[in-house]
Amino acid sequence: MTAALVWQKSSFSSDEDAPNCIELATHEGAALLRESDAPGDVLRTRPEALAGLIRHVCATAGSHRQGRRSPGSRPSS
Repeated sequence: MTAALVWQKSSFSSDEDAPNCIELATHEGAALLRESDAPGDVLRTRPEALAGLIRHVCATAGSHRQGRRSPGSRPSS
């Protein structure tokens, strides 16, 4: 019998955001992601790839907060 996946919600999700958040689980060395409102749609990736995406998003978000855009990005409308 296969063990049930244990999904962890984002630490940024509060009670009002609970149905609209990203959840993460691991299975057989892979990182799994899904949205709370679409639990059947699961993205499977390598943990290293997910870590790279998170680093990129954090770096990009930091430059946007300071009024700068990363190279190749388009201004928001």
